[in-house]
Amino acid sequence: MARALLPVLLYILTTLQLSDQKEYHEALRSAAPPISRNAAERHPDYWAEEARRGIEARLRRGDVDGAADGGADGGADGGAAGVRNVVLFLGDGMSGATLAAARALLGQRRGLTGEETQLSFEKFPTVGLAKTYCVDAQVADSACAATAYLCGHKANLGTVGVTSHVRRADCAPLAPNETVDSIAAWALNDGRDAGIVTTTRVTHASPAGAFAHAAERDWESDADVAAACAAGGARPADIAYQLVHSFPGNRFKVILGGGRSEFLPNNMTDEEGTKGKRLDGRNLIEDWMNDKAARNVIHRYVWNREQLLRLSLSPPEYVLGLFGGSHMQYNLLSDPTTQPSLADMTEIALRSLIRNSKGFFLFVEGGRIDHGHHENMASLALDETIQLSEAVQRAVDLLPPADSLLVVTADHSHTMSYSGYARRGSAVLGRADGAGADRVPYTTLSYANGPGARPAAGGQRVDVTADDDFGGAQWRFPALVPLGSAAHGGEDVAVFARGPHQRLLSGLYEQSQLPHLMAFAGCFGPGPRACNRTQPCS
Repeated sequence: MARALLPVLLYILTTLQLSDQKEYHEALRSAAPPISRNAAERHPDYWAEEARRGIEARLRRGDVDGAADGGADGGADGGAAGVRNVVLFLGDGMSGATLAAARALLGQRRGLTGEETQLSFEKFPTVGLAKTYCVDAQVADSACAATAYLCGHKANLGTVGVTSHVRRADCAPLAPNETVDSIAAWALNDGRDAGIVTTTRVTHASPAGAFAHAAERDWESDADVAAACAAGGARPADIAYQLVHSFPGNRFKVILGGGRSEFLPNNMTDEEGTKGKRLDGRNLIEDWMNDKAARNVIHRYVWNREQLLRLSLSPPEYVLGLFGGSHMQYNLLSDPTTQPSLADMTEIALRSLIRNSKGFFLFVEGGRIDHGHHENMASLALDETIQLSEAVQRAVDLLPPADSLLVVTADHSHTMSYSGYARRGSAVLGRADGAGADRVPYTTLSYANGPGARPAAGGQRVDVTADDDFGGAQWRFPALVPLGSAAHGGEDVAVFARGPHQRLLSGLYEQSQLPHLMAFAGCFGPGPRACNRTQPCS
């Protein structure tokens, strides 16, 4: 009897809904040593050198504006000028299937058949592909991926802003040669401005890649560090603390997203009743405001949409907006009178940063695409993709193409498939035409794994289209393998680009080349530059 019940118990345990989004990636932790057949990958300069060689190859084939064919010296015109503004949009978990299904959904919302529709960034003239694996994993998580596309180094799963010498969750102090700087830091060091916008907590893995150095992506507050690292020795600084008190985060002109609980002590509640998490008694929101006041700069903290939009015509020099105790709500489930959209936040950020005559770097993340997929809620994931498209369109409308490079990509894929033989214009969120060989209907979208898995009833596949909530925003699409949270996918992700030197982003390349390519186009950072072709990588 016990043996017969075991599969049922395992199914129940693995399909329990997760109480905290941090738990999405708990299963990724492993005590096993990472496998590396190329020890050179762990050297701090390995990935920068790999990117330098990639840039040289592009110069030889003439992919740089102003370069003569095959001319690495800039051609007869003496070389091209660098781009002023660089904006990187990141759709977390935005796979190829996600793009195709989201464009169909967008078109169907407009009364069209849908498949012929384009997301805003799908109109960009340059498209490439990025390889997303980590040093120790075939399939990336958002932390090691962020270290690649923001810092130019591939790292180990679950680590952010560090080299692959650093093992996940290692509480030992980081050595100087174990940390890597982001393209946001490069921009600030060049006299430009920088900022981050996200629909997740601003301390979450993706935005953390722009400012933090951590052996564990989940060390978002000091309570997380305390739970993992024994008392007595020096503990690593948590990610929220680094954002407020360390360079480059403390110089970001714009910080917009969720995550108030990571900034508040555990004896306080925020404006919406969420309890703080911090054990050190710090109110990091007050610390942020005190730092700006001490530097005599105009600043503003906001926590709802109305307060944010008031800043539209004349943004302060620094703005911190935290719009949720944890992640911001999914767009379809949010109150639009209190929560700003990703497009709203992007516009405020751009209006603020564009005032710097030298330019800026901005990171914008549609982070809850990933969360919708983790929950097998494709309706939410696709809507979040459309929200990212609207944010990109806002940037297209506001930034002149002659001096602004816009790049749109994903950190990793997901396991959602888009299949079957539904007729043109069929609801992408609905049934496929016909039925399976078992005569049971199936959906056009489904997942390889996740909480949407249903156990067979009497040896018969369940007709999920008969669910009472079928078609609802939070209906779980079917999955094959039961998991508490759907896994990421390992295939390459698309890279879209528009602006000066956009052809640099074409082709197939390592994800860690992305910040080097963007900085090359912008003529800043430690590596070669479009306006100075002879400068070596450092």
